[in-house]
Amino acid sequence: MSRLIVISNRVSAPKGRSPAGAQGGLAVALGAMLREYRGLWFGWSGEKTDHFTGQINMHREDGITTATIDLEEQDVDEYYNGYANRTLWPLFHYRIDLAEYDRSFGSGYERVNHRFAETVAPLIEPDDLVWVHDYHLIPLATQLRQAGLKNRIGFFLHIPWPPRRLLVSLPFHERLVRSMLDYDLIGFQNEEWLDSFRDYVRYELGGTIEEDGTIIVGKRKVKAGCFPIGVDFEEFTEAVKSEETQQAYHRLLKSAEGKSVIVGVDRLDYSKGLEERFWGYRRFLEEHPDYHRHVLLLQVAPPSRGEVHTYEAIRERLDELSGRINGGFAEVDWVPIRYVNRGYNRAELAGFYRASDVGLITPLRDGMNLVAKEYVAAQDPEDPGVLILSRFAGAATQLRDALLVNPYSKDEISDAIRQALDMPLDERKRRWQSMYDSVEKEDVVWWRQNFVQALKGVEKRANLTIAS
Repeated sequence: MSRLIVISNRVSAPKGRSPAGAQGGLAVALGAMLREYRGLWFGWSGEKTDHFTGQINMHREDGITTATIDLEEQDVDEYYNGYANRTLWPLFHYRIDLAEYDRSFGSGYERVNHRFAETVAPLIEPDDLVWVHDYHLIPLATQLRQAGLKNRIGFFLHIPWPPRRLLVSLPFHERLVRSMLDYDLIGFQNEEWLDSFRDYVRYELGGTIEEDGTIIVGKRKVKAGCFPIGVDFEEFTEAVKSEETQQAYHRLLKSAEGKSVIVGVDRLDYSKGLEERFWGYRRFLEEHPDYHRHVLLLQVAPPSRGEVHTYEAIRERLDELSGRINGGFAEVDWVPIRYVNRGYNRAELAGFYRASDVGLITPLRDGMNLVAKEYVAAQDPEDPGVLILSRFAGAATQLRDALLVNPYSKDEISDAIRQALDMPLDERKRRWQSMYDSVEKEDVVWWRQNFVQALKGVEKRANLTIAS
């Protein structure tokens, strides 16, 4: 059987299969499949080196082999902090006003993708399946083809794909998209992102789309499809039963002292709509004074990407805004917002979700948002909470029985909070059961099997014509 070679920006060795573990989503998602395929996971270690040597650090744990490389300071600044997170991330999340275009960012991005390719290529055998993940590594297939690989190579984008009218603002946008034609299969989270990609191919590259979804540009044929990612349902529902989860559950209930709890869990990122969420909650407090002293918002927002100045700015604004709301509405025995800038592991978060009456998940734009699905999976079937979800999150296409809101509208957020808190038990159960069935059926196993089976089904290349 072919091996599976997974390539992503960062790699952290899996830490066993304990349901109370704190592994990242991608590690949990791919762990079982890497064991099944005797796979290899390759990427950046997160460490820096004075001079890039291409040295590979191999590690094997719990049946999974990881291979990592260290990058130079300049690589990290230009490739990761620069092009990936100051150019592509804001642009792909529709924040063209925040996107920074710097020639050095682009050269660093190409350089690191080349370093990835030249380092991992000797590790790949002719029959291996190669699965590349996310916006950091869009040109990697071209680099691997130039290194001589004819393998089936798939690419999955975990974040949104922007509309053509926004993408064309990116310098050398055509070069970037053409490099994607060197993959054999391209996966997106939902139909909106897939349609946006097809639209670009038609109108900017003169390509055509066949009835089966095959994209044709010149002599290149590429499969593209929708593969919405899910949670590790079995692992997560086991975590809900753990002692650590129960402790977190009782800890929040005890500290809430009978108040209704609204919970939000997000990385500290402008795409998550945290400022807009706070304004919506403030509007709720203004319009419903009868809920004062009877409700609280717990917002967990661990910092991310501190090296990028836009993240420092949003943290300052949220600190100020949460302080203003608390200062304006708090009593000596009640604070309306608990704003926490630290991370918790998945078992603890499961306890917070289960103890909460409302999950408030309102990103301005999100590829999927697995927190929404985890919130559903963590609920008590006899007394489930209500999910309020941004209609601009990828998860909204699957979790249709959530209360869907426009995250830019503080009035819609306020109205949804009131509706959620007043919702009768029978309606809460009905909405929850529908979403729970979707989360259980379309889980991470379903996602990864669908993608890998589709990749196996593409025709292996007979030559090495490079699309770009």
